[in-house]
Amino acid sequence: MKSNTKITDIFATEVFSDAAMKEYMSDADYRAFIAARDSDGALDRELADKAADAMKEWAMKKGVTHYTHWFQPLTGTTAEKHDSFISIDAAGQTILEFTGKNLTKGEADASSLPSGGIRATFEARGYTIWDISSPAFIKRSPDGTGILCIPTAFCAYNGEALDKKTPLLRSIEFLNREGVRLLKLLGVNTAKVYPNVGAEQEYFLVDREMYKKRIDLKFTGRTLFGAPPPKGQEKNDQYYANIKDRVLAFMSGLNEELWKLGITAKTQHNEAAPAQHELASIFTVSNIATDQNQLIMEMLKKVADRYNLTCLLHEKPFNGVNGSGKHNNWSISTAEGVNLLNPGSTPMDNKIFLIFFLAVIAGVDEYAELVRMSAACPGNEWRLGGDEAPPAIISVFVGEELEEMFNKLENGHAGIKRIESYLKMGAHALPSFQQDMTDRNRTSPFAFTGNKFEFRMVGASDSIATPNIVINTITAEMLKRICDEIEDAQKKSPSLELDRLLSEIILKYMRKHRRVIFNGNNYCEAWREEAKRRGLPEITNTPDALDVLAYEKITRLYEENNILTKKELNSRREIYLENYSKTVNIEANTMLLMASTQILPAVMQYQGSLAESFNSLSKCGNFGAVQFEKMEELEKLITKFNAGIKALEHALKRASSSSGDARAKALIYRDDVIPAMKRLRATGDKLETLCPRHLLPYPDYADLLFYE
Repeated sequence: MKSNTKITDIFATEVFSDAAMKEYMSDADYRAFIAARDSDGALDRELADKAADAMKEWAMKKGVTHYTHWFQPLTGTTAEKHDSFISIDAAGQTILEFTGKNLTKGEADASSLPSGGIRATFEARGYTIWDISSPAFIKRSPDGTGILCIPTAFCAYNGEALDKKTPLLRSIEFLNREGVRLLKLLGVNTAKVYPNVGAEQEYFLVDREMYKKRIDLKFTGRTLFGAPPPKGQEKNDQYYANIKDRVLAFMSGLNEELWKLGITAKTQHNEAAPAQHELASIFTVSNIATDQNQLIMEMLKKVADRYNLTCLLHEKPFNGVNGSGKHNNWSISTAEGVNLLNPGSTPMDNKIFLIFFLAVIAGVDEYAELVRMSAACPGNEWRLGGDEAPPAIISVFVGEELEEMFNKLENGHAGIKRIESYLKMGAHALPSFQQDMTDRNRTSPFAFTGNKFEFRMVGASDSIATPNIVINTITAEMLKRICDEIEDAQKKSPSLELDRLLSEIILKYMRKHRRVIFNGNNYCEAWREEAKRRGLPEITNTPDALDVLAYEKITRLYEENNILTKKELNSRREIYLENYSKTVNIEANTMLLMASTQILPAVMQYQGSLAESFNSLSKCGNFGAVQFEKMEELEKLITKFNAGIKALEHALKRASSSSGDARAKALIYRDDVIPAMKRLRATGDKLETLCPRHLLPYPDYADLLFYE
């Protein structure tokens, strides 16, 4: 970005924002549109036509000739089909046209995108439907060509949801309905309750020329072979370290693109591993935050290309160093901007905070398997459970102060005012400052961090839609139950004091769900034993995590609250299981290709040169002992490596020929193929340490992680 460019001058310039609408629509039409959007109302055809015309004029003024319905199918990425504004009138003349019909509904192929059996190959019709709550925007290619992108939902011909936006919007409405209902029972009137999300995105950057020489990175996004370099992250000197000029230039270019799209990119820094970085944006409404995170991932890759870099979003691109995730920070607010998870100065007496706070904790406890499922993807298996990311056990960190508050409530103590604590550093140049309510626990998968919950398990490459669908839904379900309890109790005893009733409910929920609260080190083995004693599930792999989508309990939760039908849940489980198998299959085949055509030829070439050297030296007398020793070591490893290739081929053949259902096939990949891959990698990495660098057929970890 040019040094004289102001952020405020470029921010949201590529977004059809409220300000743009106001400029291109009449005042009456603008107010009518905002009223329909903010009250969850429906647009009539006339108003849709006016909105479409305004959007077209705005986009054309910016040089745009095409538009697309931008949607999020169950592929994990986004999809788009471009149409131009060009049309033909009744007289056969060329005109530029974009109507309310074009804006509100489109058609997409619902059989070529994942449907999990909802659509057969010959049943191709699907629909994209405009999401009026998320603003349209312009995406540009490197040459400046712009496409007007209209955020939409995606469904099959009969209305089944084939995307991630539809259930997300449904979960937001469910949370709003029950949140408003509860607040009304508590004497607080508000028009809306909604979830806010701020996602932190981790990623790796590698030199693009190095990337091109690694077929594993190109096909799978992670290194399938690679011995650790002499230096990794042992000295903790990468985190928050000085950012390389090349990377800083990339970050500057990225920020500019994101700001133009109305994305409030705020924080950037080096992460724990070499070549790893993080970006965080300011909180916004859950639906928009999800759309924006998809754009962030896309822009990370696009902008990296300009700087001869490649962005890796895989959860574990390098063995032996930290993997990448994204922290899904979640809070809940009213239309007036009141954060319902803010404890205030007297949290023990803050009944509204306590009830919403406990609703989240109760939901996480009762639906722990569902929370775990929301972070399940093939890449995350390589990251979760190591001493770098939360384990596969769902627990909640609340901090010592709130845990002490629970103890006091349980023992019947009266409310106490929170004493503000200030830290003094013992130097006049360092001002004292107020201490936060809680410490941070980086080992916890679900942590309360003062006025929000931070879900730390989500994978770097994954959409944040699914975890937010789950958090919204389980919280709203608990709010609904609490509302039902209040209403039932008041019907039975109209004179019952509300404050007393709330205290009883708070105490009941706290006692029932305290088992999920853990403030200690989630990495230690003792916690696994303790979690087992408490009855908390530990789900270590994706196929097992996806089983929850078939539970009757989950089907009932989703169907009763209009989130997803049983048919839609089953389709998602089928799609995710197939994706797991296909991902592992691609990785295994890539591994075989590298092993057979790159690693074996290289080490056998080295073995041949050792043999020549040994033969030459042996002719001169009793020499060549070192060469002979190296040849023997290489021969043993090459034999083992070749056997590993055959073992992996056998496991792959068994998996590909399996006639079982999607889960049965996924289990073969989990139990046979992945262990064979691990064994082959261990031998290959050992061979890499013996082979001269100039013979290696690809850049090693030192080249990839420590580029200039």
